[in-house]
Amino acid sequence: MAKTGNPGKIGDFVSDVAEIRRRARQHIEDGAVTEGYRADRETVVRVLNEALATELVCVLRYKRHYYMATGIHAQAVAEEFLEHAKEEQEHADQIAERITQLGGALNFNPEGLLLRSHSEYVEGTSLVDMIREDLIAERIAIDSYSEIIRYLGDKDTTSRRMMEEILAKEEEHADDMVKLVEIFAENDDLKAGLKAAS
Repeated sequence: MAKTGNPGKIGDFVSDVAEIRRRARQHIEDGAVTEGYRADRETVVRVLNEALATELVCVLRYKRHYYMATGIHAQAVAEEFLEHAKEEQEHADQIAERITQLGGALNFNPEGLLLRSHSEYVEGTSLVDMIREDLIAERIAIDSYSEIIRYLGDKDTTSRRMMEEILAKEEEHADDMVKLVEIFAENDDLKAGLKAAS
């Protein structure tokens, strides 16, 4: 048997290459899912389909906000909305690809999309409302994806790493939305100060 490492030392990496090769030839129709996969595949596919629905709802909300943004600061904010919509679509594509790698069925059915999504679809009536709703949705995604990452742990490291990358981007989105809220709050304070001075 071909082995790597020195089995005499504690903590060394030892791998039975012949056994790995033998297992790889079994159940080849399972593709990327080998005997070493330790997660409950059905649960992971269900959870990833929920994350997929969350991303799709975010794409729709950001797209609506992009087209509906009006006002003096609308163009810059709308561009931010569009950038986020594109990135959320990329996340949806990554998640969909992972679901198929796991041999799962994708759930793109619009019926029940909001029920599967962890975030809500709230339109907002003003530019500030839209920004706040996007911030709330990002915060929901951050908490939800953090839970998914903890669940996956070392049982499905590929899905976990993917969700960690998506989580990092969601945190960046939340930071972008907080900065926009702060800018609008400063403008409101300035307007209130000017009104009081006149």
